[in-house]
Amino acid sequence: MNQEPEQKQRLEMRLRELADRRREILSLPPEKALARIINERQPLPLVHSFPEEDFYFLIHDIGLGDSIELLGMASDRQWEYLFDAEIWHRDHVLLPAVTRWMSLLMKADPDRLIRWAAHGKVDLTEYYLFRNIEVAVREHDQDPADLGDGFVTEDDVFYVRFRDLPPRPDSDSGDGEDRETFLSGFLKRLSDYDHIRYQQILLESASIIPAEAEEELYRLRNVRRAEKGFQPAEEAVGIYQPILPDALRHMPRKVIAFPEPDAVRLPVPLYPASVLEGDNLFTRALATIDGAGILGQLQTEFAGLCNQILSADQQVIRDRGELRQVVRKACGYMSIGLDALTDGATEEKTTGRAASLIKNYPLFQIFRTGYGQALELKWRAERWFRESWLRSRELPLSFWGEEWLGVLGGLLIKKPLFFDNYETGKIYREFESVADIRRTAAVLDEIVAADTLFGLTDLPTQAPTDRMVIWQNWLLTLWAREQIGLEPGVFSIPLNRFRPFFRDLWTGEGSHRTIRDTVRTDFLNWLSHKTGLPDHEVSLRLGNRLEALFRAVESEYGPVADKDLDPRYVPHFLLA
Repeated sequence: MNQEPEQKQRLEMRLRELADRRREILSLPPEKALARIINERQPLPLVHSFPEEDFYFLIHDIGLGDSIELLGMASDRQWEYLFDAEIWHRDHVLLPAVTRWMSLLMKADPDRLIRWAAHGKVDLTEYYLFRNIEVAVREHDQDPADLGDGFVTEDDVFYVRFRDLPPRPDSDSGDGEDRETFLSGFLKRLSDYDHIRYQQILLESASIIPAEAEEELYRLRNVRRAEKGFQPAEEAVGIYQPILPDALRHMPRKVIAFPEPDAVRLPVPLYPASVLEGDNLFTRALATIDGAGILGQLQTEFAGLCNQILSADQQVIRDRGELRQVVRKACGYMSIGLDALTDGATEEKTTGRAASLIKNYPLFQIFRTGYGQALELKWRAERWFRESWLRSRELPLSFWGEEWLGVLGGLLIKKPLFFDNYETGKIYREFESVADIRRTAAVLDEIVAADTLFGLTDLPTQAPTDRMVIWQNWLLTLWAREQIGLEPGVFSIPLNRFRPFFRDLWTGEGSHRTIRDTVRTDFLNWLSHKTGLPDHEVSLRLGNRLEALFRAVESEYGPVADKDLDPRYVPHFLLA
C-alpha cells in the first residue's frame, strides 16, 4: 500500500530532473548540447521529454546532418511534429520536403520508419506514393513487357514506375535522382518488412482521390497544430483584431491554476521564453511574478501566442535568430498593451499593475490591445490621406521628404511598422514600446498640421519633372522667388539672382554665421500672409519644423561663401 506514493514521488523527482537537464541543455551552444545529450547515461527518456517545439528548434540549431542520432531517438509525436512543420506550404504538401525528411529518418532508424509509415502514417505514405509512382498489377498470363518501359517489381506481381515530377525553379538537378534512390530503398524495405502490407499499401495508393486525401491530411494536421497554438492562417489572423483597453477590462478573466509545489507538470516549451530579452514593461512585470507553477503556465501561454503570430504571418522559422524576432514582436505589443491598460501610472505602480494584468487576462488579448494602438495610428493616417491637400494636388508621398515619407510608408501598408531609419540596422521594424507609438504619433501630427496649413494657401505645386521637390525646397524656393522679385512658381532660381539673396540671409562671420532674426520673421510673415492665419497660429502649428528647417540651412550653408555656391549641392533651394 505504501508503494504507490513512493512510485509517485520517484516519478516526480525524475520529471524534475529531466526538466532541469532540458533547461541546462537549451542554454548550451548547439555542439555542446548535442554532446551533452549523447553522453547521457539514458539519453532516450531525455530526448522524449523535450516538448515538440523545443526538439524542432534544437535539431535545427545543431544542424539536420548532425542530428541523425537525435532523430533516431525521437518519439513518434516528435516525428509527427517535424512533418507537420516542414512538409506543408499553406494547404499543399511539398513532395520534395517529404522525400527529404523521410530520407533523414531512413538514415536515423530505417526499421522504425518503415513501421511508422506502414501503420502510423498510412494516409501520408499512400498520398506520397500516389504522387511519385505508378502502380501496375500483372495478370498471371501477362507479359511484363506489355506494361511498358521503366517498371520494376519486387514480386513479379506489383510493378512500379517513377512519375516525372514538374521541374521547380528552386530545385537542383539531383532532386529526381535523390527521390528515386530513396523510394527504391523504401519500397524494398517495406516489402521485406511485411510483403502483404506492402501490396496493400501499393494497391490503396493507386486508387486514392488525391484532392480528398490531401484535404484530409491538412485537416488532421491543423487539429494537431491547433493544440500548440498554430491555428490555420485564416483563423490565426484574429490575433491582429484590435481590442480597446476599456473593452478588455470588461472581458472575462482567465483562470490560473495553482498546483502543488511537487505536482507532476507537463513539459513546458522553453525556447520562446529562453530568447526573451530587453528591458520592457512585459519582461519587468514577469520578473515580479513568483511561483514556478504560474510561470510555467505563462511560459506555455506565451509559446502559444508566438505560435499564433507565426501562423497568422504564415512564417516558418527554424533557428533562435528568427524566433527572437517573433518574441520581440510579441513582447513589444504586449508592453504597449500593458501600458495602455495601466493608464500611465508611476513606474513602480505600472509594473505591479502589469503583473496583475498578465495573471488575470489572456496574453493574446493584451497583445491585441497593444496592436490596436498601432492600428489606430494606421487608420488615422488613412483617414487623413483620403482627404489630404497632398492627394488633392496629386503630389507623391515623397513630397514630404525622407523622414515623413518613411513614417507614412510604415503606416499606410497592410500591417503597420515603425520607421526606424536604420537606428537598429533596419529601415522598418515592429513597434516595440509605447515610446515608438508616441514618436510616430508626434510625426503624424506634424504631417497633418503641415498638410492642413499648406491647404490654406494657393501656392503653386507644379514643378519641373527633372527636379526632386520636397516640401522644404518647395516652400523655401517660393519664398525666395518672391523676395528676389521673380514671378511666382516652383521654378529654378538663376544663380546670379540667388547670390545677393543668399548674402542677405546671414549675420556673423566665417563658420559661425547664423540666419538673421529678421529673415526668420520675414519668412513667418510671408507664410502667415499666404495662409491667412496670424503669425502665432502658424508658429504653433509648424514652428518646430520650420525652426529645424532653418537650423538645417545654417548647418549646411553657414560656412559657404556665396561665390562657392554650386546648384548641385544646394538641395534646400531649387537653383538653375
